[in-house]
Amino acid sequence: MKHRRLFALLALFACMLAIAACGDDDEDTTAEPGAQTTEAAASGIKSNPDNGKVTITVGSKNFTEQKVLGEVYAQGLEAAGYKVSKELSLGDEKTAQKSLKAGEIDAYPEYTGTALLSLCDVPTDDIPKDPQQAFEDTKACFEKDELTAFEPTPFTSSNEVGVKEEVASQLGLSKISDLSKVDEQFTLYGSPECRQRTDCLLGLKQTYELGFKKFTPVDIDLRHQVLDRGDKVASIVFTTDPQNKREGIVLLEDDKGMFPPYNSTFVVRNEVAEEAGPDLPKVIEQIQEGLTDEVMQELNARVDLDKETPEQVAQAYLQESGLTAR
Repeated sequence: MKHRRLFALLALFACMLAIAACGDDDEDTTAEPGAQTTEAAASGIKSNPDNGKVTITVGSKNFTEQKVLGEVYAQGLEAAGYKVSKELSLGDEKTAQKSLKAGEIDAYPEYTGTALLSLCDVPTDDIPKDPQQAFEDTKACFEKDELTAFEPTPFTSSNEVGVKEEVASQLGLSKISDLSKVDEQFTLYGSPECRQRTDCLLGLKQTYELGFKKFTPVDIDLRHQVLDRGDKVASIVFTTDPQNKREGIVLLEDDKGMFPPYNSTFVVRNEVAEEAGPDLPKVIEQIQEGLTDEVMQELNARVDLDKETPEQVAQAYLQESGLTAR
């Protein structure tokens, strides 16, 4: 089943923008046939021939949401006239950062909480709970490496501890703290880097004092399937995963505030950001404006559940947002 709800969400978003743009003046609002289409196209991404002098290599990490975001940015920048190449599915955040600093890529999307914890070595207790402050701290950290972090997306994609609905009901689990009653019987699944991250296994040990029976690294694409391996299983999933609702996965409340804000920011090498000129921040703002929590969940669903490609999903998002032509 195709998730056409995405298009309804984007249509509503476009209508709200149109109403805001029109205001409440006394001008004649009678439009000729086709005028609305022309107006929508006029608000889309403008192609600037001068941007063709700049090549931007867009990267991403190695899971669905990142691949979709990588495609969205790449196609949006290409629509603005930039020459774009792609290096998607690079690996974890440390691999992506290494590629960025080495000039193998010029930009990639990163999450503020991940950046602060894993790349900037900020202790968990020092991570701001306010999303904007978390972004400002991330931006300042990246500036030290001559990287520009652009304003973040509306959506946030947090790590969470997930268990099957029937397991949560049977054991009375609603908060992460509840796991302390049964943690020594549980296997926790997470990405390979989870073991060393304070927003993953390490943090669950330090903040919640949980001692799992076993931690098993798993490919990030299998983070939901592993929950079918028994009734004493938990997995690190993302809040924007469409499987959470579809497969009856309960996200345990982070009652001690371990997980930081995870809004996505597009990080660009300073040299490239300067060369790209004033169009770059404008295009990034246009691309991100419609990326709400609900829309991001639908984009992920179309890849993970409908088996469309990230390239197809990104193209549909940009077209249905009125940013590129159909």
